[in-house]
This record gives sequence, C-alpha cells and structure tokens, in this order.
Amino acid sequence: MTDNPAPPADNVRQFTVGEDDDGVRLDRWFKRNLPQIGFATVSRWARTGQIRVDGKRAKPEDRLEQGQVLRVPPGGEDAPTAKKAAPRVRTLSPEQIAEAKDMVIRETPSAIVLNKPPGLATQGGSKTTKHVDGLLDAFVTDEKTPRPRLVHRLDKDTSGVLLIARTPGSAASFSKRFASRSARKVYWALVVGVPQLSEGVIDAPLAKQPGTGGEKMHIDEENGAAAKTRYRVVERAGQRAAWVELEPLTGRTHQLRVHMAAIGHPIVGDGKYGGPDAFLTGAVSRKMHLHARRLIISEPKAGEGSAKEGSNKLDVTAELPPHFAMSMDVLGFDQGLSDASPLREETPEKTGEEKKQAARRHFKQARKETRAPRRARGAASAKPKAKAPPKGKAPPKGKAPGKPTKPKAPGLKGGTKGPRR
Repeated sequence: MTDNPAPPADNVRQFTVGEDDDGVRLDRWFKRNLPQIGFATVSRWARTGQIRVDGKRAKPEDRLEQGQVLRVPPGGEDAPTAKKAAPRVRTLSPEQIAEAKDMVIRETPSAIVLNKPPGLATQGGSKTTKHVDGLLDAFVTDEKTPRPRLVHRLDKDTSGVLLIARTPGSAASFSKRFASRSARKVYWALVVGVPQLSEGVIDAPLAKQPGTGGEKMHIDEENGAAAKTRYRVVERAGQRAAWVELEPLTGRTHQLRVHMAAIGHPIVGDGKYGGPDAFLTGAVSRKMHLHARRLIISEPKAGEGSAKEGSNKLDVTAELPPHFAMSMDVLGFDQGLSDASPLREETPEKTGEEKKQAARRHFKQARKETRAPRRARGAASAKPKAKAPPKGKAPPKGKAPGKPTKPKAPGLKGGTKGPRR
C-alpha cells in the first residue's frame, strides 16, 4: 500500500494499491491495511457508494490491482490514520532465533523453506506454546520487513519441507498453488508390513471421527470429503516393513496416516491410527516415520506483482531427521534408490476463459440434475394411482426389496506387483 498525501481526518483518504496487495479482495485489503475499520463499516460504505476504486463504485468482494487508487471516506475507527498498522513482533531469545535459522534450507525473495523437525508443532493451540509460527519473528529484521506467514502445515510429529511466505502477496500466490493442487509434495514413510500391490491409489473419503473433538479422522464413505493418496513401494525388508513414497492428491487432515492404516500398513510409530501394531521391535525408533521429502511449487513472478504466477520452480528436498535415517540403516534401506520424484504430472494452470467455461458447464450440469427429479415427480403425479389389491389377497409378485449393502473397503487402484526401482 502506498500512502498518498492525506488530507485532514475529516476529509476522504486515498491509497494506492501496492504490489503485495495486487489481486486481494477489497474487504481483505481493509483487514490488512486498516484493521481498525470493521467489515460492517466497509460493507455500508460500499453499499452507499462512499468507497471508490479509480473513481468507480466497488463491492467488498471486488479484487484490487496494483496501482489502483482507493478512496476511503473519513471515520470508521477510533483514531483515524492514513498509516498502515504496524505488525506485532515478538521478542525472541537468542536461542529461539538460532533454532529458527537452523531450520532454513532455502531462501528466495518470496519464500523461506524450513526443514521442520519432528515434535515441533506448526501452529499454537490451547496447550501448545512452542511452534514454528511463534519463531517466524526471527526473520523480521526491521519495521519495513513484513512478518513471514505460514501457507501450509505439517503434523507435529511429521518432519520435512515447510514453506513460509515472506510477504502477503507471495502468501496469496503460494496458497493458490496449494489450493489448486498444482504444488507437488512427496513424502517418505516407513510402514509396517508390505502392501500387496507395489504401487496404487488409495481413494477413501475422510471425516472427523465423532467423540474425538475433531482430533482424529476416519473413513466415511457417505459423508466424508474426497481424499486420494498415490503410493509406491521403493524397497522392502522381507515382510517386516516397507519404505514407501506417498503423494497426497488431496490435502485432508492426517490423510496419509489414515489411508496407510486403512489398507493394513500403518506408518511406523503412528500409534494414533495404527495402535500397538504400528511399532517394530528391535532398534527401530518408536517415533513417527513420516517425512515431507520434496516440494515443487511455482514462485511468484518478480516485478509484476507478487500475487502473480511465475515460471520459476522452487524445488526443495529436506534431509531425514536422525531417528528416520537410523531406522533406514537398521532395516537395510538405501536412500539412493529414490529421488522422491512426483508420481504424477503437474496440473497445468487454467486460463481465465477456461475457468469461466468450466464454471458454466458446472452450473449447467447442476441445473439439469435439479430439473430431472422435478420432472419425474410431475410425471408420477400425472399417472393414475394403482388400485390397492383386495383384502385377503397377496400383492402382485415382484422383486423383493434389496438388502442394504455393506460399507465398501477403502478404494484401492493398483499397478504391477513386485518392487519398482
């Protein structure tokens, strides 16, 4: 945001949309830059035409572009000001700053990539005071430096690549890539036993398990959200354990852990979903053996608004934590057998026109589906009602009502048997 020379507080204010706010919604712009003005006030100003973008009326959901001039009426807050609210920065100890910087494996103008250790939460909670988000102030060097922000998460006991956006604009860009599934993530895991098929896709919808406070997921064929995981067996240690690559095709909570447990091969150390069977005897660690090994994602294009996509690929690989590397050695697995290459091709980004056409097709199909039942009901009501059979006589013979089907096992589409190296 560029602060234009502001008139007195009882007059309108003007702001020029900055690079980091390119593509953001109008209501989101106020939350970022004038947080003291509430959403209700912004909606009222937009409804009455008091907010103008390049002289035209604007709605809260309208997207802004870099360089546009935003007209804001006076008032709306306790202490009107034309300056952007300064972000709150926590004071960290030298040990916390060192811990944050020791996790860094790559830095670019738009991102900081960390190798998150197991046991460190990504975000805080009611009983979690130490987390990655709380350490990000270590990367704020002065008042002009925006506070980095999370754009995706890893479970507390999962290690590996964690992407941090440097600016609000780059956060919007990276979030878009994760939401569109064009960011490609490959995990390494050790699982109990060996899957019957050497590679395949696990297709099993997931939902929060009742009675767990939302902290545990389970497979729910009827009401669950779609969830798909592609896997490949890299190497096996007899029938005791296997080293697998996992690629989430969707991003549900605990997806990889639930899916592997569902096919009878829980991740080693995952007692939450695998129970006592998730632990191996001997020198294999009891910690979780799930590691975000590699991330491939497009970076924002420099110099054209950080919310826009660029052609540069950010391709980062994270080293295994000590307990995982030791278990690999104990089981005789050679890390050189896999480069963690994605098992699927990147989904090409759709153009604006392609997105509009897809939306039109979607709504057209939805209208057809809603009309069909109405027509069927209309036709049924037009037919004469069948006469009831005389008392004492059995109804006409017909097919007996079908028995309820048993719930299906998690869908599994497989490939060839035997190891693929």
